[in-house]
Amino acid sequence: MQLRPATPADIDLLRKWDEAPHVVASDPNDDWSWETQLARTPPWREQLIAELNGRPIGYLQIIDPAEEDGHYWGDISPNLRAIDIWIGEAADLGRGYGTRMMRLALERCFSNPTVTGVIIDPLANNVRAHRFYERLGFRFVERRRFGLDDCYVYRLDRENYALI
Repeated sequence: MQLRPATPADIDLLRKWDEAPHVVASDPNDDWSWETQLARTPPWREQLIAELNGRPIGYLQIIDPAEEDGHYWGDISPNLRAIDIWIGEAADLGRGYGTRMMRLALERCFSNPTVTGVIIDPLANNVRAHRFYERLGFRFVERRRFGLDDCYVYRLDRENYALI
């Protein structure tokens, strides 16, 4: 598996994935504005496509939440990264691809020696996602509302990452 930058050429694929029932269920209230967002490459964000043998299977976004211009995470300490992740096709769920994608993303995040932790925000009712992140070493921090979404915030600190 490899991660490559998402480009405007991926817009149709991302729109298709973004409308898949399993993706909508995990992210029901976001408008990703793909045309606008993929045309921008701010230094605080990476938008990535995961490919398996050249076939796109998922999407990852890694941001610096303290620098992100929409201030989604609010007032937050520096030296963190936040990840959004999803598998595009339902047929690719449950095959270990998400785990491989997250491991690549975490490796990418923690390769920067200043990064102290990674945060994520699955929906509070997404028990499957909670178990997934906990298996990767993430620890529950708090329940928090982001716009219309009731979420759990999880964090993986560098020290715990070194143990997985």
